[in-house]
Amino acid sequence: MVNVIEIAPSILGGDHSRLADSVGKIAGAGLKWVHVDVMDGHFVPNLSFGPGVVKALKSAYPDMFYDVHLMLDNPHLYIDAFARAGADLISVHAEPEYPVSATLDEIHLVGKKSGIVINPKTPVGDIAPYLPKVDLALLMSVQPGFGGQSFDVAVLEKISSLRRMREEMGLSFRIEIDGGITASNVGECIRRGVDTIVAGTEFFKNGASLLKAVLEASAL
Repeated sequence: MVNVIEIAPSILGGDHSRLADSVGKIAGAGLKWVHVDVMDGHFVPNLSFGPGVVKALKSAYPDMFYDVHLMLDNPHLYIDAFARAGADLISVHAEPEYPVSATLDEIHLVGKKSGIVINPKTPVGDIAPYLPKVDLALLMSVQPGFGGQSFDVAVLEKISSLRRMREEMGLSFRIEIDGGITASNVGECIRRGVDTIVAGTEFFKNGASLLKAVLEASAL
């Protein structure tokens, strides 16, 4: 199965004083996905958005697909809150100590799509046991916590490995990339197997070039 390529601009790269306008810009570009980075100041050294922000944005733009990325030490404690707020897909990290498998099950039990995430230095094989449970696997191409970082090219081989794992396991989960994505490197990510692209800084500063690069790579 070949997934349609989706671009999920991260509102972390938007105007934090006018987040609804940032979602409006995403919708105005003809995109459906909105990536929401949720940070707890423990698992990553930054704080960001909570369920209330997701609820407000979902109310303002109910037809958008909210891709919520929980960068938390204890994401299992917040699944219900983000589901009720309007998240459509909830992704959790493999690195912290918490019941990962049960949390992925809970995400589905509350009627949402699930995702598993790993940081740049985490081996892609670490998430193999979870892949049959998820709708999406997210590879971080920067150390999570702050926007505007440079893309880690070592992650390209992890994309290829994850794509092979998906084929060998006969699965159809989406492969998402997040961190330092630009018009100059997004094409290689797509060629390696990425079908879901998170771009915050690049979308809000250089959106037209990014969209053009994605279209060109998708046509190959």
